[in-house]
Amino acid sequence: MNDSKAKEIVNKIIKAVFNKNNNLSLEEILNKYAFDVKLPKQVVDYTTNEITWADSINSKSFITLSNANNKDEKDGWMLEKQDIESLDDLLKIWDSINLTSTERVQDSENVIKSDTIYNCQNVYRSSNCNKCNNIVYCDSCGNSEYLLASSRSGSCNFSIRTDDSVNCSNCYSVQWSNKISNSFFIQDCFNLDECMFCSHIANKKYCIANMQFEKEEYYSIKEVIVEWLMNSRLKT
Repeated sequence: MNDSKAKEIVNKIIKAVFNKNNNLSLEEILNKYAFDVKLPKQVVDYTTNEITWADSINSKSFITLSNANNKDEKDGWMLEKQDIESLDDLLKIWDSINLTSTERVQDSENVIKSDTIYNCQNVYRSSNCNKCNNIVYCDSCGNSEYLLASSRSGSCNFSIRTDDSVNCSNCYSVQWSNKISNSFFIQDCFNLDECMFCSHIANKKYCIANMQFEKEEYYSIKEVIVEWLMNSRLKT
């Protein structure tokens, strides 16, 4: 995994959701779509001064999981017994070994700039994800693939900004919803296909702002919305 591969994943997601080619850089994608997603932060490995990525940055000192494991295998983490004459002495010794592990990745492949990743493949700057493939800028997602800027969602694919939702596909900006497909701006809904700007409804198709439209009307309006979303550089 690298920036180029991450851009390829983003391009595929945007093509699937909007049926348009992506013309934004990764940094622009981050600012436009993932501006409020909890993502790993850049920190420095205390032992090597190399840049690393941490889910939590409240610690004083960090060490990559691989460097921590290497030290354990080579020298171990036990210390020779020292005289402790004060609490300050004890705290100084504690600080020397109390390094927070970063880039904690288990049973995964092609993961970079990420932390707390399990059973995943092709992950770029994401955190706390499990059983996901091809995800970029995501937090706390599971059993999903081709997700961008999504949080606390599961069993979703080819979607952007799905939050607290499950079973979403080809969607943009879905919150607290289940079984949503080909839809934009959905809140607290169930079983919608080809809907936009809808809240608190279920089992509908071709609805906009909770109003029923004919198929041709719906797609005409959707085309305008897609152009607005793609051309705007604002956070949406």
